[in-house]
Amino acid sequence: MPTKSNLRRRHVEVNDLVCPFCRNKEEDATHLFFYCIKTQPLWWESLSWINTSGAFPINPRQHFLQHENGMNGGIIYNRWKCWWVALTWTIWQQRNRVIFLNETFNVSKLMDDTLFLVWTWLKAMEKDFIMHFNHLSSNLIVGFCN
Repeated sequence: MPTKSNLRRRHVEVNDLVCPFCRNKEEDATHLFFYCIKTQPLWWESLSWINTSGAFPINPRQHFLQHENGMNGGIIYNRWKCWWVALTWTIWQQRNRVIFLNETFNVSKLMDDTLFLVWTWLKAMEKDFIMHFNHLSSNLIVGFCN
């Protein structure tokens, strides 16, 4: 990913290396997606839907694998994989809007955009998925755990 630290490692001149969300740490993938004080609560929130907590791994691949840990395949397993991809994608999009469009970080918009993205994917992937968006967004435990 072309995070600021990766760009610098490839000898691309980057004037501002700090995370555009918290402005406290250097922007690398691990910080931006999982450990930034602005994004980490989203992961904790999603784990609370399935009554799970624990330390997050250091690298994104292990984070993905942990996020699906304990799932035995099936619909819920696929929904959690979709959630992980949608949340990381939406964080990246929000990051780009902050950097290139001078928007401010908006956790509510980020969560709404992620939920809508997951809902559209589930409607396309699951032939029996009939849950209305408003029902999913107000009953996340039901949507991701049942």
